[in-house]
Amino acid sequence: MTSPEWGTKRCERESRRPSVEPRSFLGERPCLSHLLQPTVRTRVLILKGLKQEVSCLCPSPDGLHLAVGYEDGSIRVFSLLSGETNITFNGHKAAVTALQYDHLGGRLVSGSKDTDVIVWDVINENGLYRLRGHKDAVTHVLFLKEKNLLVTSGKDALVKWWDLDTQHCFKTLVGHRTEVWGMALISEEKRLITGSGDSELRVWDITYIQEVKDSDEPESKKSKGSSPGLEENTEENESLELDECPEDRIVKCRKVGSIMREGRDRVVTLATDRTGKILACHGTDAVLEVFSVLSEEEVQKKLEKKMKKAKKKNKHNSEEEPESSVELSLQDEIQRVTNIRASSKIKSFDMILSPKGELKIVLLLQNNIIELYNLNLLAQVPQAVRASKITIGGHRTDVRTLAFSSDNIAILSAAAESVKIWNRSTLQCIRTMDCEYALCSLFVPGDRQVVVGTKTGKLQLYDLASGSLLETVNAHDGAVWSIALSTDQRGFVTGGADKCVKFWEFELVKDESSIQKRLSVKHVRVLQLDEDVLCVRYSPNQKLLAVSLLDCTVKIFYVDTLKFFLSLYGHKLPVLCMDISCDGTLIATGSADRNVKIWGLDFGDCHRSLFAHDDSVMYLQFVAKSHLFFTAGKDGKIKQWDADKFEHIQTLEGHHQEVWCLALSPNGDYVVSASHDKSLRLWERTREPLVLEEEREMQREAEYEESVAKEEQPVVAGETQGETGLAGKKTIETIKAAERIMEAIELYREEMAKLKEHTAICKAAGKEVPFPVNPILRAYGNITPSVYVLEVFKKVKSSELEESLLVLPFSYVPDLLRLFNEYIHQGSEVELLCRALLFLLKIHFGQITSNHMLVTVIENLKKTTISRVSEARDVLGFNMAGLQFLKREIEAKDEVTFFADATDRFEEKKKKRKKKEKMVLAVL
Repeated sequence: MTSPEWGTKRCERESRRPSVEPRSFLGERPCLSHLLQPTVRTRVLILKGLKQEVSCLCPSPDGLHLAVGYEDGSIRVFSLLSGETNITFNGHKAAVTALQYDHLGGRLVSGSKDTDVIVWDVINENGLYRLRGHKDAVTHVLFLKEKNLLVTSGKDALVKWWDLDTQHCFKTLVGHRTEVWGMALISEEKRLITGSGDSELRVWDITYIQEVKDSDEPESKKSKGSSPGLEENTEENESLELDECPEDRIVKCRKVGSIMREGRDRVVTLATDRTGKILACHGTDAVLEVFSVLSEEEVQKKLEKKMKKAKKKNKHNSEEEPESSVELSLQDEIQRVTNIRASSKIKSFDMILSPKGELKIVLLLQNNIIELYNLNLLAQVPQAVRASKITIGGHRTDVRTLAFSSDNIAILSAAAESVKIWNRSTLQCIRTMDCEYALCSLFVPGDRQVVVGTKTGKLQLYDLASGSLLETVNAHDGAVWSIALSTDQRGFVTGGADKCVKFWEFELVKDESSIQKRLSVKHVRVLQLDEDVLCVRYSPNQKLLAVSLLDCTVKIFYVDTLKFFLSLYGHKLPVLCMDISCDGTLIATGSADRNVKIWGLDFGDCHRSLFAHDDSVMYLQFVAKSHLFFTAGKDGKIKQWDADKFEHIQTLEGHHQEVWCLALSPNGDYVVSASHDKSLRLWERTREPLVLEEEREMQREAEYEESVAKEEQPVVAGETQGETGLAGKKTIETIKAAERIMEAIELYREEMAKLKEHTAICKAAGKEVPFPVNPILRAYGNITPSVYVLEVFKKVKSSELEESLLVLPFSYVPDLLRLFNEYIHQGSEVELLCRALLFLLKIHFGQITSNHMLVTVIENLKKTTISRVSEARDVLGFNMAGLQFLKREIEAKDEVTFFADATDRFEEKKKKRKKKEKMVLAVL
């Protein structure tokens, strides 16, 4: 869907050619907080992120932060109070597909298409470790609250259990035939439900082995005084472990049954509400299935009722049946509530269960509509009622054609269901008209009517003032692929899949229902060809007509006689778009072979072939009164080219998926584009000059960043490529951070050498000579070189520290270790320096231990770190004890207040009871 709200987005470019400033009208996704108030639907907050598309969202348990995963593998944590980014994590090489916080919000786990699972420390802002094991994309991740365990599922049809204490996969569930798309924990994390590519929801019982042993063990054997009992218990445990599978020593996971969904396709989303009482799932259709999960008390009550019924039945039948034979089925414990059918296919959902028993469900649909449903669970037959809907006046399907009016004010966009007219200055939709599947369009001269060519071969003529359909003409037997207005503005030409090019003229006809005449179109001529027509264009002088055919050629004909003039051949795949320059000397063609060719119209010679896009070139148009032209491709990019110098000028990046079409305003100041990402984007030419050398430099930097991301990650000495690894990845930011550390150490070395020379000069002169201060140190307030190194080290992001040190050459490590010893001895930044020190010792262990010059440094570091860490631990323990004392004090005060309130209420009830007794006695 395309939104009528077009937010401004500025290009970060300065150049000597006219640059382009984009204005995007993309439907922002509203947050959940204001959806729960159906009467007030106002946008609360916009979180502005990176250029990449958002692939995953996860709110923190306290509701103050939102973790956002992107297509490039990065994760950003936003503050919902300020709307700013607090933390950025870079570790994945592909799109983030799953995010989950632990119950305290201190850790964040992410899964990706690169098959890796990474656990992040949100408080310390760094990655803890990377878990490898899945053979395909990770689809879902779950933390277990009580145990330090993690459950992950993937498209490899596996569900893996990870022990986060040892970072080891100790169990793998292999009971699925297809990809596992979703998981949910219910019944206080004692049951796991998985959804895969079939209509079956598999239910697994989770049993913790330690709990089983503790419950089976007699109380006498748990006491510390009985040593024979302890030995006997140990022997029993050892025999139990020998009989068990090694995977089952921590957790047993046993399949107990299945719940059948009504949908036959795969599960898209499977989730529970925060209480775990409601389970819901949906597939690729428009139906959300809602289930109710009974608690242990409700299960027990239901079992008692069932036993009473069984006893009554046995009395009538005079048969005795043991009570143990009465059991509840899985369908009794997980009951189907209802099915909610949305207005379109569901993309994702969320739900909240109120204390009054009302369930609020928010659905995000594939056509970018958000619907809110209320479901009363206490009713005898729960029925979902749509409370509100958030929608904006955009298209529900992909826009396939765009056009500008002659006065540069109105924009026409047409899709499979409607034609919309937008005001460029106010950015609002001013007219909507129903239509068939539109493929091409144009404004009739005067801008009061529009003509739309459809997939069924019809031409539809609309009046903009009334928004009505004036006339429908059966123009072609196949799809109308292209339409072009004649230069004299008296008619137009169309090309279709029926191998015909048809010429049309505007005329005024008298309508039977009205006295006034109305506009109509009249078929004048037809040009029959041997192949399907994909695109048609007039030359500016209206002497030539260019026709693109399915046989990969472009034929040029004379307009007056329709005689053949030229054939342009050279593309390997069909030409999808083309345009002729304003002076009629050049024609540029864009093809599905990803190339753009520039031809001369005088002799039909190919001036240059340009590799334009990474996928098919979908649209091409010249800028008015110039030889500059724009191209749009399926790679999601819009590019500007110079047809005289055959140079690429700039790339406009903003769309996330295929760009279907674009349109330039007649004055050349605006470009509007439509994409498969459900957005229209308006780009504005600015007055800032554009320097091509700067553009090339920016392009080279972007290519270098991409190459760095694709490089093999550095191998840590002593580590094998097993289940675990470092969480971060090598990026351009980590390389820059390492370079800053290296520059700081170089400055430290230079300053130390200068200081020695200065000391020698002072001794030789016998007097003090002024020492020249480095300008960098002076800018920092005349600090010492060692303090400067510490300042640079502290500015490295916590999430990039390990990767920056991994890139750092070993020649800088000895100086760093000596400086670390000095810093830790002074007691500054002990935690940060110990973390960096331990990582350096880990990756350079062999070189450090073999270097005799560093033996004394390591010994000093050992003493200083142990003493300083002990002091920090003591301070932390003292503070923790103080906080616990304050907590107990507050709880004690609350308990006293609570008991005082309870006593007062008890006294009031006692007085009321006595009054009632007196009234009863008086009546008697």
